[in-house]
Amino acid sequence: MDQIVNVDEFQELAKQALPKMYYDFYNGGAEDQHTLNENVLAFRRIMFRPRVLVDVSKIDMSTKILGYPISAPIMIAPTGNHKLAHPEGETATAKAAAACKTIMIVSYMSSCTYEEIASSCNAVRFLQIYVYKRRDITAQVVKRAEKAGFKAIVLTVDVPRLGRREADIKNKMISPQLKNFKGVFSTEAQPGKGSGVQAFTSRAFDASFSWKDIEWLRSITELPILVKGILTREDALKAVEAGVDGIIVSNHGGRQLNYSPATITVLEEVVQVVRGRIPVLLDGGVRRGTDVFKALALGAQAVLVGRPIVYGLAAKGEGGVKKVIDMLKNEFEITMALSGCPTIDDITRNHVRTENERLQSML
Repeated sequence: MDQIVNVDEFQELAKQALPKMYYDFYNGGAEDQHTLNENVLAFRRIMFRPRVLVDVSKIDMSTKILGYPISAPIMIAPTGNHKLAHPEGETATAKAAAACKTIMIVSYMSSCTYEEIASSCNAVRFLQIYVYKRRDITAQVVKRAEKAGFKAIVLTVDVPRLGRREADIKNKMISPQLKNFKGVFSTEAQPGKGSGVQAFTSRAFDASFSWKDIEWLRSITELPILVKGILTREDALKAVEAGVDGIIVSNHGGRQLNYSPATITVLEEVVQVVRGRIPVLLDGGVRRGTDVFKALALGAQAVLVGRPIVYGLAAKGEGGVKKVIDMLKNEFEITMALSGCPTIDDITRNHVRTENERLQSML
């Protein structure tokens, strides 16, 4: 792995390692993938305003999320079916997260059981969930998370229906039976009928779930609840009013509503309305340590990394995941030093210049 010099190089290795159906499942987005691509490109349009002659002989990247210390503001986003990428599945990802001293958000669609992941290593983990038509199943999952020692629930709120993922439809993506739901309901697809993931979600997910139902979720758990999938100031305000404990600015990695905005372009409007009352995290398009810095400068407490983690897992297992996180941390540390920021608290809005600001300056 010594010859791998950046995160993107793991994508090509993953493409070589995985069957086309599985690579397309991880890599693909909705429809013509405008949002998927824009998530990455939007970061490139933000420029730095570095400070010089600052003592950066010691750089401290550490921070806390919901009171839990992490080595850097880089967390693992929830992504499903890790055993399609590597035989050890989510247990390998969890061990890498623990070694890197960061938080993994485990997907409800994990190949390994929540209990297997929890017992694989000692670390802070959150569990991502959806709300099912059968509320008893959601309640059961939440209780299992509590019992297994998960520290928070991440409710994904942008999937009343599944986005149109054309690669999965074309490949007739097979959705395997998930161990977490064995004996509860089938997560397998009927062969030959398009995307199995789409068939499962339309059968299982509750499209009527709305803001008033956050109270129901709160009633069944003492764990903190974060909502993932916020893209507007209006919904950010509703989230705060609903009493959630954190917001994740996310467009589902460009896999849901195509032409929804790149997350980094709407982060600031969410941060402004939240006004520091709860943490705001961001996912979507993070491929460099410079991206992490830009997100923090615009008000995020941390970023979540999704596809690169899966690519690292597919290419090199646990070691690949660890390498991805370490590379992002190293790049972030260099960015902090070259921008004149010895600690996370030193990163300010004045350290970046957005495309809008650049265009306005030209008028």
